[in-house]
Amino acid sequence: MAAGATILTFDVELADVDHGVYESLSLRVAQHPSETDAFMVTRVLAYLLEYEEGIVFSEGISATNEPAVLVRDLTGAVTAWTEVGSPDAERLHYGSKLAGRVVVYTHRDPVKVAAQWSGKKIHNADAIVLHNFDAGFVDAAAAAVSRRNALTLSVTERRVYLELNGTSLSSDIHDTRIA
Repeated sequence: MAAGATILTFDVELADVDHGVYESLSLRVAQHPSETDAFMVTRVLAYLLEYEEGIVFSEGISATNEPAVLVRDLTGAVTAWTEVGSPDAERLHYGSKLAGRVVVYTHRDPVKVAAQWSGKKIHNADAIVLHNFDAGFVDAAAAAVSRRNALTLSVTERRVYLELNGTSLSSDIHDTRIA
């Protein structure tokens, strides 16, 4: 955990109909002082939308050789590599060679994020998907965050319904192939 990090707790009810995941979770999220609220919210959403056995948050912004969220199997091998924000092509290339599945969740303009990878060497680029949300969704969610959070996330037909500390929001999940 990073020195000076703010610890946030999320009591989560997750109902992801698209993936058949129904869980009650208690998450402790360390927010690094240089991490924006929008990045942190996107990181939490990525964790929940990619939820499966073996999923963990990495050391976050301070981790140079790991993504924001990753999944390890019982042997410790990385099976899924989930980046947040706008990672560089080298990170995606490395993650794609290491893990069977790589995805990116961004709170930024997906066209600009994907443009930075154009013409760069990225292993298995055609299998990497960039996910983003409707304009304003992540910022509205970030405005509702406090130190202790009650969060309900439902997903059906690639649409998320989020209730966070009494604020109700919804968004489609938009997918862009990077190659």
